[in-house]
Amino acid sequence: MDSAEYERKIAHRFAAFDQDGNGYIDRADFNAAAARLLAEFGTTARCDKGQALYTGAEAFWQGMAGIADVDGDQRVTREEFVGGAVKRLRDNPERFAEIARPFLRAAIAVADRENDGAASVAAVERVLRVLGASEEIAGVAARSLDTDGDGRIAESDAVTAFAVYFTVIAPDA
Repeated sequence: MDSAEYERKIAHRFAAFDQDGNGYIDRADFNAAAARLLAEFGTTARCDKGQALYTGAEAFWQGMAGIADVDGDQRVTREEFVGGAVKRLRDNPERFAEIARPFLRAAIAVADRENDGAASVAAVERVLRVLGASEEIAGVAARSLDTDGDGRIAESDAVTAFAVYFTVIAPDA
């Protein structure tokens, strides 16, 4: 895949972060995602899981801003995201996934009804839909994360998948 195609695919990922569709990513997008996840799973913001999700969202935002907010205005435009993400992903894809780890860990915990450190495939599908994936894509993605076929998805699976999603960009993915 050539550089222009790679950048186009990365730019498509921008929409997943721009939760309110205003053309840039900011702290409010991450807080909105956290609030929707908590509402979906009937979890309060003041409980440990709710606080961890908001803390994870803030860490994710800070990491995103650190790699992509070129002008320091606390907003990441599509162009900044494409430029920052493309360079950083090519240099160190694991680092990009690591900035998401606290949020992903907390999202799995919110969806984990058995409190065993993993969420069901159905719960992860719900998480993905809340975060903006279509029903079809969310289902396929959640099932693909269950690599051992036990019906549960752990944090490590989610982080690995996040890195793959942003670094292995197949046609129409």
